[in-house]
Amino acid sequence: MNVCFIIYSFVLAACSKKEAGSVVNSIPNGSSFNVLYTKVNGINIEGSNNYNYPVNSNIKISFNDKIDKSTVTAINLSMNGGSAVSISYTYENNDSTVVVVPNAPLKYLSKYLIYIDNSVKSIAKAVLVNPVNAVFATQIDSSNKFPLLSDNALLDTIQKRTFNYFWEFAHPVSGLARERNTSGDIVTSGGSGFGIMAIPVAINRNFITRAEGLARMQKIVTFLKNVAVKFHGVFPHWINGKTGTPIAFSPKDNGADLVETSFLMAGLLTARQYFDRNINEEINLRTDINLLWNAVEWNWFRQSNQDVLYWHWSPNFNWEMNHKIDGWNECLITYLLAASSNIDSIPSVVYHKGFAKSGAIVTGNTYFNFQLPMGPSYGGPLFWSHYSFLGINPNGLKDRYADYQQQVVNHTKINYTYCIQNPKNFFGYSSSCWGLTASDIPNGYAANDPANDIGVISPTAALSSFPYTPAESMQALKFFYYKLGDKIWTENGFMDAFSLKEGWYSGTTLAIDQGPIIIMIENYRTQLIWNLLTSCPEVKRGMNNLGFTAPYL
Repeated sequence: MNVCFIIYSFVLAACSKKEAGSVVNSIPNGSSFNVLYTKVNGINIEGSNNYNYPVNSNIKISFNDKIDKSTVTAINLSMNGGSAVSISYTYENNDSTVVVVPNAPLKYLSKYLIYIDNSVKSIAKAVLVNPVNAVFATQIDSSNKFPLLSDNALLDTIQKRTFNYFWEFAHPVSGLARERNTSGDIVTSGGSGFGIMAIPVAINRNFITRAEGLARMQKIVTFLKNVAVKFHGVFPHWINGKTGTPIAFSPKDNGADLVETSFLMAGLLTARQYFDRNINEEINLRTDINLLWNAVEWNWFRQSNQDVLYWHWSPNFNWEMNHKIDGWNECLITYLLAASSNIDSIPSVVYHKGFAKSGAIVTGNTYFNFQLPMGPSYGGPLFWSHYSFLGINPNGLKDRYADYQQQVVNHTKINYTYCIQNPKNFFGYSSSCWGLTASDIPNGYAANDPANDIGVISPTAALSSFPYTPAESMQALKFFYYKLGDKIWTENGFMDAFSLKEGWYSGTTLAIDQGPIIIMIENYRTQLIWNLLTSCPEVKRGMNNLGFTAPYL
C-alpha cells in the first residue's frame, strides 16, 4: 500500500471522546462502532508530526465499545506499507482498548502503517464505520555505524570512496563518467569534466599512481578527440560511451551543449596543468587537450553575434530550444572560458550584456542577516555556488557585480540557516542534517532550495561547501557517515539524496554530484584544483579581460 508519510483518517460519528482508563459499556446492536483514538507510546497519532518514535513502541487503539476479540486480527501493522510486522494483542479498559505490541523491536528510521479494516466488530456485532490508516516513523539510530576516525582520515575516506564512481565505475570503453549508477552506456560530458578534475586529487592522495591517472586521461582524451561526435567543437550533454554518438537529453537536446562542454573543458585544462612533465606521454596528452580546447567555437553560440551565449544547438532543431545563458546560475564558468579561448574568445560585452544582463544580475537581498549580491530568493540551489568554483577560486574574486566570496559563503549560510529553522517542520532537518540542491527526489529529479523545499537532503550540498562552511560541513559529514551510514553510504560514496520524513533513500549516485564532493573537499584542504585551473595563462587573461580581480590574477 502506497501511503504518504502522514495519513490519518477516521470518522468519529455521534460520540464524545473518552478519557483513557474509562470503562465503555456495550452499545446497542446496529449502532456505530468507532475508534476514539490511536496512540503510540501514549501520544495521539494525528496531525503531521508522527515521527521520532522509539523502536520499542506499543500502540493503543481505543474504541467506543468492547471489541469482539475474534476479530482483532483485522488490526495490522506493516513496515513501509509492505511487509507485515509480527504483533501480539492485549486488552485494557474492559476490552475497549486494544494494545498492539510488536513481537520484536521496530527498525530505526522506518515508516509503519497501522491499518484497521471494517471486519473489526464490537462485542455487540457492530461493524467499524470506517477503516483506519495511521502512519508513524521511528527515530534515528544514534549509534555510530563505523569506527571513529580523525577528521583528516575521515576526509580521506570520503574522497577515496567517492572517487570509485569515476575510477571503478567509469565506462570501460571511453573512460568517461556514467551519468548515474544506472546509466549503462550513457556518459555525461559535464560530469566527466568533474571526474577528470578528481584524477589529480586521487594521485596526490595516493589513491592511484600518476601513471594510472595518465593512462586514464589518455583513454578519455583519445575517445573525445577521435570518437565522440562534436558540433562546432562542442560536445552533447550525453554521449554513448561505446560509440561516441549523441544521446538526447531531452526531445530537442540532441546536439551541442555549451554549458556541459565548459565543465568538460575546465576539467581538461586542469589535467593539462597537472600533467606538466617533460616526457612524451604527458607532452602528447597536453597537445591533445589543446586540440580539443582550441576547437570550441564559442562565438558561434552567440547565434548570429548576439551579445549573449546560447546553451544548445541541435543538428535537427537548430536553435529551437532558444535557451540564453543569462542571469546568476551555475554557468559563470561558461563565460569565463569563452573569454579565455586562444582562438575564438568572446568580447567582454557578451558577458556584461548577456550573463550579467547589463547589471540586472545584481539583487543585493538579505536573508537571515546574510546579504546575497546576486540570485533569486534564498540564492537558489547550492550547486550554483559549486560548479563554476570547482576550479575558479572565489576567495578575493570580484568584478563590478559582486564579491564572489561573499556570494558563495552567504549563499551556503542561508541554505544552512534555513534548514536549521526548518519552517516546514520536516523531520530530520538540523545543524547536522542540511543541504538543499538539485538532486534525485522520490519519483523524479528537482532543483531543491529554500524556495522549493520538499524535505529532501542532498549530501553533495553540504559536503561540496567545505571551503565555505568548514565547521558546518564537517558536522554534516559526521552525521551522514556515522549516523546514517547504514542507510546512505555506498561503494561509490554517499547516495545522491534522502528524505527522513518519507523514509526514502535514493539508491542512486550521480556524476555531477559525486565529483564536487571530492574536488571541493580538496580545495578546502589544499586548494589543489583552484590552483591548477587558475594557473592557466589563458584563463587569467580571459578573467582580466572581463574585469575580474583576484589575488591570483
